[in-house]
Amino acid sequence: MARLTSRIHEVIVTTLSESGEPHHAPMGISEVNDYFLIKPFKPSSTYNNLKRHGQCTINYVDDVRVFAGALTERREWPVLAANSIDSMYLACALSHTELRIDQIDDDDPRATFYAKVVSDYTHQPFRGFNRAQNAVVETAILVSRLGMLPEEKITQELTYHRISIEKTAGERELEAWGWLMEKIRAAGINIDD
Repeated sequence: MARLTSRIHEVIVTTLSESGEPHHAPMGISEVNDYFLIKPFKPSSTYNNLKRHGQCTINYVDDVRVFAGALTERREWPVLAANSIDSMYLACALSHTELRIDQIDDDDPRATFYAKVVSDYTHQPFRGFNRAQNAVVETAILVSRLGMLPEEKITQELTYHRISIEKTAGERELEAWGWLMEKIRAAGINIDD
């Protein structure tokens, strides 16, 4: 019998700080038994905000600068007020889901927040990612693991992703890629551009 696994979807989770400021974090989430599972590392702003406030939005975006920006200290994106909860969502979101936390498994190093859908909204159709957009998202994941992955693994992956950037990137993807390359260089990893 085939092993059942949940699929992980790369999204932007927006939580509110104690002062009400939106915090956007790229995160892999999964949907299991009518719950979205959000698993932030501890400590993190997402963990603290979810634990305190118990509400968030999931943003489905095709502007990959949001993924790269969250990892390179570029978190200022226009937001709109959520409709059914006390939160915000990204103005550039193609769609968003408003969630309320029902349960927490407060394990280390990652907690699991079980979130129930309060409402779903679609703003624009999703036309699919091009290869460069996928490359930026995958590279953002690598950047989130700087210090955990061997340098050889990072440079090997970048060599492959660079091909997609060179062949299919538009202005937004090139800007996001540039931000990620700056972060990688700042971590002392030698990359060829």
